[in-house]
Amino acid sequence: MPTSSASTTDSAKSAGGGVQSLERAFDLLERMADAGGEVGLSELSATSGLPLPTIHRLMRTLVACGYVRQQTNRRYALGPRLIRLGESASRLLGTWARPYLARLVEETGETANMALLDGDEIVYVAQVPSKHSMRMFTEVGRRVLPHSTGVGKALLAGFPDDEVRALLRRTGMPAATEKTITTPDGFLAALKAVRDQGYAVDDNEQEIGVRCLAVSVPDSPTAAAISISGPAGRVTDSATEKIVPVLKEVAADLSTALTSTGGTVG
Repeated sequence: MPTSSASTTDSAKSAGGGVQSLERAFDLLERMADAGGEVGLSELSATSGLPLPTIHRLMRTLVACGYVRQQTNRRYALGPRLIRLGESASRLLGTWARPYLARLVEETGETANMALLDGDEIVYVAQVPSKHSMRMFTEVGRRVLPHSTGVGKALLAGFPDDEVRALLRRTGMPAATEKTITTPDGFLAALKAVRDQGYAVDDNEQEIGVRCLAVSVPDSPTAAAISISGPAGRVTDSATEKIVPVLKEVAADLSTALTSTGGTVG
């Protein structure tokens, strides 16, 4: 009696020429992340379409390697060993982004940043400074709350309103300046404006005298945004009209670079 594809051996090759069990294991890890980091086997079976014995075998291997841990309630959670991989990948992401940020600086004259959404916080992973003597500087690795930043708005604009409200309840909305948005309704209105116009603005909300323009990186493997920031006297409304198309073009090019499959492994 022929066996189904779901019961093939771990060494079986996928249609794309890879190792099927590896593809399945990484798919399960991504499904766990999509579910909030903790799931039961039946949930994984329902979403992946794989039979329970196959999922159980793969999860046993992931637990043994430290990438997944089994909770006391018998559900499975992402394991601590993934943290090291994530931190290294974040650093590399910033390295890959630097040429694109340099292009932003060249074409806009302002400091360019890349930031990720890490949990409930924004973390800056790369920066290329402006050549102007008066320029903005944000330390790579700095963490800020999303509600007072252009990159935070650009990133959260892609989330449902109820998830944004839940995040704001967890973080609070402290005022960095008198122009910081400090109410959930006000912030959700700002996110609607981001969706409508296709870019986000931080208008003196994180630091007085500084304006920031930001867009999300489409289809990024992790939620990412790029931005330019400069003195409010330079990043004017007329300058914004010229800068935003450049931001969007660079974000699209960076997205292509991040999502393309690299070279072949010999």
